Amino acid sequence: MLKLFNHYVPSSTILQLIFDAMLLFVAVVVVFVLQARVDGMLVAAVVPSAFAFAVAMMILNGALGLYRPGFGADFRQTLMRIGMSIALSVPVAYGIFQVLPWGEFAHEALELNVIALLGFVVAVRGFTARRTGAGVFVKRIMVIGTGSDAAAVEHALTHPASSSLQVVGFYPAASGDEVRVNPKQIIHFDGSLLAAANHLRVTEIIVALKERRGGAIPLRELLDCKMAGIKVLDLSSFFERVRGQVRIDSLRASWLIYGEGFRQGWGRTLVKRVFDIFVSLLLLVLAAPVMVLAALLIVLEDGAPVFYRQERVGLGGRLFKVTKFRSMRRDAERDGKPRWATANDDRVTRVGRFIRRVRIDELPQLFNVLKGDMSLVGPRPERPFFVDQLTRDIPFYAVRHCVKPGVTGWAQVRYQYGSSVDDAINKLQYDLYYVKNHTLFLDTVVLFETVRVVLTGEGAH
Repeated sequence: MLKLFNHYVPSSTILQLIFDAMLLFVAVVVVFVLQARVDGMLVAAVVPSAFAFAVAMMILNGALGLYRPGFGADFRQTLMRIGMSIALSVPVAYGIFQVLPWGEFAHEALELNVIALLGFVVAVRGFTARRTGAGVFVKRIMVIGTGSDAAAVEHALTHPASSSLQVVGFYPAASGDEVRVNPKQIIHFDGSLLAAANHLRVTEIIVALKERRGGAIPLRELLDCKMAGIKVLDLSSFFERVRGQVRIDSLRASWLIYGEGFRQGWGRTLVKRVFDIFVSLLLLVLAAPVMVLAALLIVLEDGAPVFYRQERVGLGGRLFKVTKFRSMRRDAERDGKPRWATANDDRVTRVGRFIRRVRIDELPQLFNVLKGDMSLVGPRPERPFFVDQLTRDIPFYAVRHCVKPGVTGWAQVRYQYGSSVDDAINKLQYDLYYVKNHTLFLDTVVLFETVRVVLTGEGAH
């Protein structure tokens, strides 16, 4: 895993992106030469367009999830995303080769069927890339512990499966430890921890133990391993790196206080605010026709009002009114008692179900962003009634209020729609990761992931 601007990205994914971009760049130049029959000087002139097209397709395929771990497991989803990649490659190529100065060659050199073929090639590469090239960069991981935490580490490394991470075994911390892992994978070695790690060619050690008293963790031996060049991670750091979450069950207040991250400087706040204003205005202009149509459909089905305003908890616990398109019946809470919204809520209208699926109901929140109550990216704002309940039941829940709530967020693109306290705990773990590591780079990643969620309907509520 590589850490880019505080966000962890699999190194194999970056290598796949670079390789595919080079493949597509060369393919575009070759097709141009073969079809246009131009000389060397004009070939040099088309290089920037070929580069722009390759980069654009990598960004789009990344947004579609073609490079996410586990991609390809669902055959139907795979075909759908490949089809989207092919369809999107046509307007992207047309725009790039028409807008740029040498666009007059586009009609001869880059016919639509050729662009569709190139889109298909790069989409298939996205499907197969996770299965290739990982052997050289595979990390051999030893887990310290055999209990429930060790089993959670194994599950995190195998769901979805990763071809660049391999668990070589579980090293028991002490005799008599509970066993929640496959007994065949328990390491029995006569010698020190370092000797066992060297024998198994281990590159990383994960300490999957919460108990730190009574000598359960072999600190001296772990230090020897670290001094020998073997990376050592605790549970919190492991889940942050691999899953993009800060686990509540392995979290301590001291880790929040002394660890890296959780910085809220004025420079970061200023950059984020400028980014929010610029992107929100752009999205409002682009989405205006869709918003007008959505408002008309809501009125035709269930009458006025079109918008739904509700009190939510924002930055520092301050209350504000969030604005959304109304997706439920007007009498959804006629008894006045707040209720969790569920995935198949019978209070949702037919129009409401559609605008929720494609996230159109969230668009009016862009006005909350311009006003300054919300940001484009951040933890989703919750109702005061549920915040009081969740703050009592979940440790560190209030930490999510140290940044502005967002129209979309890291939890929204990484976890399905939540309708219970357990769901809130799982989403909080992603929110804490965002609060700890938020940068403009991570905001951009979340926005691209949101495009994927909208296009594929993942986690629709």
